[in-house]
Parts: sequence; structure tokens; C-alpha cells
Amino acid sequence: MAGQQARADSSQGCCFELRVLTDEQLQTVHQATLDVLHSVGIRVESEEALEIFHGAGAGVEPRDDYSVVRFPPALIEDCISSAPSRLVYHGRLPEDDYVAEPGKVGFTTFGECVQIIDPVDRRVRSTTKDDLARITRICDRLEEIVVVERPVGSLDQFAPTQPLHNYEVMVSNTSKHIFLGFYSAENVKRIAQMAAACVGGVENFRRRPTITAFSCPTSPLVLARMCCEVIIQCARLGIGVCPISMVLSGATSPATLTGSLVVHNAEVLAAIALAQLAVRGTPCTYASCSTIMDLRFGVPATGAPEHGMISAALTRLAHYYELPCLVGGGLSDSKLPDCQAAYEFALSATVAALSGAHFVYGAGALESGLTFDYAKLIMDCEQIRRIQHLRRGMPISSDALALDVIKTVGPGGDYLIRQHTIDNMGTLSQADLFDRRNRSMWMNKTGGKDLTERAYEKANHVLATHEPAPLPGGAAETMRRIITEYEAELKRKDGLAASTGNTLK
Repeated sequence: MAGQQARADSSQGCCFELRVLTDEQLQTVHQATLDVLHSVGIRVESEEALEIFHGAGAGVEPRDDYSVVRFPPALIEDCISSAPSRLVYHGRLPEDDYVAEPGKVGFTTFGECVQIIDPVDRRVRSTTKDDLARITRICDRLEEIVVVERPVGSLDQFAPTQPLHNYEVMVSNTSKHIFLGFYSAENVKRIAQMAAACVGGVENFRRRPTITAFSCPTSPLVLARMCCEVIIQCARLGIGVCPISMVLSGATSPATLTGSLVVHNAEVLAAIALAQLAVRGTPCTYASCSTIMDLRFGVPATGAPEHGMISAALTRLAHYYELPCLVGGGLSDSKLPDCQAAYEFALSATVAALSGAHFVYGAGALESGLTFDYAKLIMDCEQIRRIQHLRRGMPISSDALALDVIKTVGPGGDYLIRQHTIDNMGTLSQADLFDRRNRSMWMNKTGGKDLTERAYEKANHVLATHEPAPLPGGAAETMRRIITEYEAELKRKDGLAASTGNTLK
């Protein structure tokens, strides 16, 4: 029997993976989460969400300006089971679709950075809509980026409508699926109209939704009004939601990592429950940006090893629930695209990828997610290729064992000119920016420029040469009209409110 088993296994590949929690440990964390949701509950600040939860059988305890919702375990488990296990993240073009399924790992950027290292003068400044356009265009070209999370915000635009500006400039510069924050139910409606114009109408958008909305529970254990309203509106419009918590171990969650898992899990499952109770079958992506708080400095430590550990554990939880997942990996606490940024990206991104996350996000981000840098994005993608190569592992097959060629070459022979080598050389890793030449060849090729400088040059080359797929005729004008009319409406209301306030005074 042992020999038969060995022969059966010999035809399979040896895929590298990481399993950080046993099935028994997963069940322990799950039961602890159900206990917290039932005995402690979630603070909910939306009346509509409270009505939905109460109507489904959850206990609602009113307080001054919010209520605490306590969830029966059976209600949470029913909501988990009603969320789709396999999701297609549709691009504007079918060839850009990304399917989240077992064994598949993709990468994307971190969002939403509010600062950028200017690629020309290398000074740190606030981000603009034009920055978002340029970065998105690069992400559209980079094969390592499978979906585009808004990497920076349009901070030079009218604050209440910045999500609309973000979407407008992103969809104009990529045909890949887009993740972004909406920030209000009304923004959800307007962005849905814009998205429909970019895919040929509402019916096409309903059939192939090209955006996913982030919704952010507030740690510890709060679903704020805006978070609830975005979830409910997205569910009703057929837009997938991605509840993403950022518990900080030692600050907004227990100082033990396992306790942080429980708090994070409770927040995300409560948000998923709201989406499913609003519209059963709403696509939900389990997400995380949780890490530790460095209590010496009072800052999130996204480059810490614990960030990767938490992401890997939450990936296992998402797999346990059979839900697609997006977890943080590759963020750095460094202020520059330097050695610290490289080491921190490699550690947490590799751990998250080997754990099997459907999306690992953090490419391009510095300073705990506050600052974006072009060179880091390019260098991160070089490392992503290496991580993906690592994940594929080593196939165990008759051809891979190469017994025939080993016997032919014999002791002291040479494999370099063998046909087997020519046939298989494409399976070996290759480097682009990470240079493997000898020093003289490196000098001739690069002029002695370091990796960071060459990464900036590659980003500029992509910007100068890449053209994203065009929008349908009239889509750009429709989006511009929606934004203009909406901003005029909001400013009119603000002016009226200010005028009324002055009168009352």
C-alpha cells in the first residue's frame, strides 16, 4: 500500500503553502467569535441596519444614540453560508476578469494613501486626481496587479465627492476590476450610475459588476452609520462588499494576537451578516488590514512580522468559511523605498501568499500606508513574480525527475547543451530589475544606477507607452455630468444650511 501511495503521489506537484492554524484551532476561534457576537454584541449606529438585524431575530438593546446588537450563533452561520464561495471580479473587458478560487493568489495595491513621493523632485506631498490616474495606468499594465484598489485619493477635489472622482479617473485608466471606498449611500448610487455607463448600461452592470466597495467596521466592535448604509445600498444595487477591519493589537483589540483575531472576525462577520440580510447572496470579500500597535510610538506597525501572521491566520479563517479574502501584505513602515521597505514587503507578502489569500494588497505603500511611491510599486511587482514562482513549487513527474538525461550525462558530464535543458529552461525563474549579471555586464547595462532609480525609470516608461482600453462612447461625458450635477446639488445644500444657520444666529 505504501508503494502504491507513493506512485500515486509521484504524478502530483509539490506546491509550497503555509497552514498556520489547525482545524481544531479554527473551530476554537470561530466559537469564541460567536460567543463575542452573542454575549458582547456589536454597536450599530444605523436605524435601518437595526431594523434589518431585529427583523432577522437578533437582539437589539437601545442606548442613547446607538444600539447594541447581539447575534444568535445560528443567524451568523446562516449568513456565512448564504454568501457566495466563488466570485468573479469582473473587468470592463472579459479578459480582465479575475476568479477567486482555491489555490489562486493575486496581488494589488494598498489604498488609500494620502501622500506620494513625487517621482520628479522626490518630495513628499498630498495626492491628487492626476496622481491616481497615472498610478492606475501603471497598474493596468502590470500583470502582477490582478485588480486595482484605489492606491491614492483625489485630495485636490471636492471632499464629499472624492470617491466619484476616484472612480472616474480609475475606470478611465484601467479595464481591470476596481476596489474603492464609497463613503456614503448616495455616493454608491452615483458611482453605480457611472459604472453602468462604462459597460453599456444598467443591465450589463448588474450582470457583470465591475466594482467592489470597501466598508470599514470601526474597532472595537462598531458598525458606524456610514459603514452600514454603504453595505445596504451596495447589496441592493448588486455591488459586492468588502468589509475590512484594522484592529490594532494592544490598542483597539487585545494585546494577544489570538484575541485580535476574535475581535477582527466578529467585526467582519457582523458586516457580512448585514449584507446577507439586506440581500441574500450579496458577494462578500473577507478582508483584513489588522496588525499591532507599536505602543512605544503610538503608530500601527504594518511592517511588523505580526502583520503577516495575522493576515495568514485570517486567510485560514476565510477559507474555513469558504469566502474569498483580501489581506494586507507588503506594506512597510519605512519612509523611503529602501532596504527596510524591501525586507518588510518580502516578509509579510510571502507569508500572506503562501497562506493562500485570494488577494494580497500593499504594493507601492510606505509609511504604514500613508505614502505611495512609484519605485516601490515596480520593485514590489518584481518580488511578486518571485513569490508566485515560489508558490508553484516543484512538480514531481517523470520528466521533472530527468532520470534519462541524468543517466545519459553521467558523472562529470555537462547539461548545458542538452535538449532537456532547452525544453525546461523556461520553468526557471528570471529576473528583470533584480540584476543577475556580472559587474561589468551590469555596468554596461545600467550605468551603475541602483535598483530604485531604475524602478522610477520603468514607471516613467510605462506611463509614456501604455494606453488602457478606451471607454465606450459617451461614458466619459456621462460621468462628468453626474459628478458636476451632484457637486452642484451638495454645494447648494451646504450653502442653504450655512445660510439658515446664520439666520438662526
